Amino acid sequence: MTATLTTPVVTRTIDARGSFCPGPLMELIRAIREAAVGDVLEVYSTDAGSRNDIPKWVEKAGHRLVGIETRDGFDAIVVEKLR
Repeated sequence: MTATLTTPVVTRTIDARGSFCPGPLMELIRAIREAAVGDVLEVYSTDAGSRNDIPKWVEKAGHRLVGIETRDGFDAIVVEKLR
């Protein structure tokens, strides 16, 4: 039997493009509080600091960074709520 890894399905997208630090992180924190364990949230951010700030907060808060993808002029940061 082989296990296949699947990309988690995003349950909520937070469009924080145009918001400056710490705006995207604050919006993620608010959404995490409202989310259920297992929910996958995607943050769209044009703020360069989000690439560093969000992963640091996710680790400290005990959640999982699924990944960061650079798209057309913004980053899509995907986080899974673990607790």
